[in-house]
Amino acid sequence: MNLLARIRRTVRRLALAGLVCGVWISTPSGFGKSKEKQAAALGSLPDQKRALHVLNRLTFGPHPGDVERVKAMGVDKWIEQQLHPERINDSELDTRLRSLPTLAMSTPELIEKFPPPEAIRAIADGKQSLPSDRVERAVYVAQLERYEEKQERKQESNSNPTDVDNGLEKMGRAATTEAEGISARRKLEALLEMPPDARFEALLVLSPEQRRALSPAFKGKNEELTAGMTPRQHEVVMAMGNPQEVAADELRQAKLLRETYSERQLQEVMTDFWLNHFNVFIGKGMDRYFLTAYERDVIRPHTLGKFEDLLVATAESPAMLFYLDNWLSVGPNSEKATGVSASGSRRRRASAPRKPGKRVGLNENYGRELMELHTLGVNGGYTQKDVTEVARVFTGWTLKPPREGREFTFDERMHDPGEKIVLGHRIKYRGKKEGLEVLHILAHHPSTAKLVSTKLAQRFVSDSPSATLVDRMARTFLKKDGDIREVLKTMLDSPEFWGKDDYRAKVKTPLEFVVSALRVTQADITDARALTQQLQRMGMPLYGMQPPTGYSMKAEAWVNSSALLERMNFALALSTGRLKGVHVDSAVWLAREQVSLAVGAPASQETLDALESCLLAGEVSEQTHRTIAARLDDPEISQRRLDDPARAPNVSLIAGLLLGSPEFQRR
Repeated sequence: MNLLARIRRTVRRLALAGLVCGVWISTPSGFGKSKEKQAAALGSLPDQKRALHVLNRLTFGPHPGDVERVKAMGVDKWIEQQLHPERINDSELDTRLRSLPTLAMSTPELIEKFPPPEAIRAIADGKQSLPSDRVERAVYVAQLERYEEKQERKQESNSNPTDVDNGLEKMGRAATTEAEGISARRKLEALLEMPPDARFEALLVLSPEQRRALSPAFKGKNEELTAGMTPRQHEVVMAMGNPQEVAADELRQAKLLRETYSERQLQEVMTDFWLNHFNVFIGKGMDRYFLTAYERDVIRPHTLGKFEDLLVATAESPAMLFYLDNWLSVGPNSEKATGVSASGSRRRRASAPRKPGKRVGLNENYGRELMELHTLGVNGGYTQKDVTEVARVFTGWTLKPPREGREFTFDERMHDPGEKIVLGHRIKYRGKKEGLEVLHILAHHPSTAKLVSTKLAQRFVSDSPSATLVDRMARTFLKKDGDIREVLKTMLDSPEFWGKDDYRAKVKTPLEFVVSALRVTQADITDARALTQQLQRMGMPLYGMQPPTGYSMKAEAWVNSSALLERMNFALALSTGRLKGVHVDSAVWLAREQVSLAVGAPASQETLDALESCLLAGEVSEQTHRTIAARLDDPEISQRRLDDPARAPNVSLIAGLLLGSPEFQRR
């Protein structure tokens, strides 16, 4: 039986024993202890627990040595440092991010270098020319070939050859395919033997016939084809296959790298929080291109600033305008709709900026989500009439045409004239300023203060935060002009944040679980794509929530037997080195605890204790400890055999079981 099969069998056995499912279901808040016993044991949070608690809540999980560092610095001083990320050196992360060039590109640059389907169609129809740059041209040519091939297949499927002709054609095609396959494999072998620069040049100059013949042989060989290439060369080769996915792929990888390696951990947590609050789905058309600038230029600069600034930035963002279709919203009485200008003069009727099949008219999507999800909340005191009025206010907030970069613009011709009434406020006709006025009203509304404070408390304190804490945070929000840093300070100064009952009681989302495991194991990530695939399997694809609600922060959304088994599978894959592009060294874990493991030594209690201290900060329930300890002699763990008893135990497997334990699932 191979290693993978043995690991899967171990997972099933441990699941039956209760490590994976039973402990979770029977004791969701105490790691095998009752709440009363847990509270009594914790007392008033000594320094060690205080440091661990703040690391679990304000970061994506402790990195080795973090608890000692925070204790030495002082918890309050460390918090103050995290509240001012601009003061923290993050050069190690910056070095890692250099391998992802799209992160620094503007949206027009991304669209130009990695063309969307409509750009390829325009070239095929003779409406646009190929770029002059030979590297960019190669990407376009590869996509143009695919487009024309697809069109040919469409025409063939519409034709109706006789059965005899069809049969002869299939026989001829099969013979040709076999010969081409042999030739393609030889060509691929020759390419892989070339130095990286020569290999890149050879890929650029492939003829359409050669590219078509090599395409099947290339499948699954991207890593070998791009080995040793520069980041830009790697991007170009990937773009030849699927240009739309290049920026999205690098954005996902960057998110995991930032959350794993950044010293500015609170900023990363808050970036994730706001990306979820102002959710945009990466799978919706042009948002594959818009999201890079959305995170970089809209969310990140405002994570700890004034809420109104962030609200305005998201409202003007092409990503949000496209996602909620506000760029298509046309006022019923606007010049676009009626052909009559606001001054009353009739002009030539202009066509609305829409795609074929898109309905022209008032679109209420953004107006509804702005109040329901971004500001007031579902019970925030607005009506359907307010939704319609807000939608009218934001008509004209749209995008420039493709040739002008698809940036935000206000188009007066689309804007609905006349006064609007929003939440009892009379909004005079002032064009774009109407939208800014409404955003100001919403940003300073008591219901907004309560909604934002509640969601922050849910993220950092408890799934069901106390009304007292939320009210205190909301008062700060209103008093300090929506200053998020001040609201967080109020939360962190509250007794509720340090409450004994909420210590390590928050269940990690799949993202928090994966990143915390990477941090505690000191994983070296050279390619994060395998990790993004793991999150997809766990039900939390990055930037992949289609509804505007974003992902839930509550335990009930993530705790079920299937999901927890998937987490255990990930923990074992990580610790045993089965994730491509991710390396962990189990020897480092024991070295940190000053435990040496000689060949032939048993998987002793000392080893288990050391790993519990290293990976769980020593906080493990008796039930989890007993469950794993009882299996230390299993062949999968001890690795001892009758014909070879002197073998070191499988430390990686023990570590994987601890990472999959209920204790590690909580923060």
